[in-house]
Amino acid sequence: MTDAPKKLPLWILIVSGLFALMEIMVSLSMCFAPESTLEKVDFSAQGVEYVVKMWAVRQFALGVIFAFATLKRSAPMLFIAYLFFLVMFIGDFVIGVTQQETAMMISAVVMCAISIIMMVVIHKKK
Repeated sequence: MTDAPKKLPLWILIVSGLFALMEIMVSLSMCFAPESTLEKVDFSAQGVEYVVKMWAVRQFALGVIFAFATLKRSAPMLFIAYLFFLVMFIGDFVIGVTQQETAMMISAVVMCAISIIMMVVIHKKK
């Protein structure tokens, strides 16, 4: 018997590729049209543009990580990317609670669930 890693299902690669594209598109949107992404932010306040650019770079980095892991078809790399996704959306949930943003809380819970499901499926395929 060989201990060759099992091949990742195509649907995992498709979902991961879509997340990569989504993160890169959000990043570009935040760089070039932040007011379309961040409706409640006062862009005239000092330091806001700096924070938005930092957030855009975070999103871009996550998109590149997802894209690279997907193209490499690497289960360990995708697992770590979804773990980062989970931690990020737990943070978004906490922010949603503190800001009393129901939509943010709901989307964070949904994305946490997706991240956990993907991590479980990827772990089983290793």
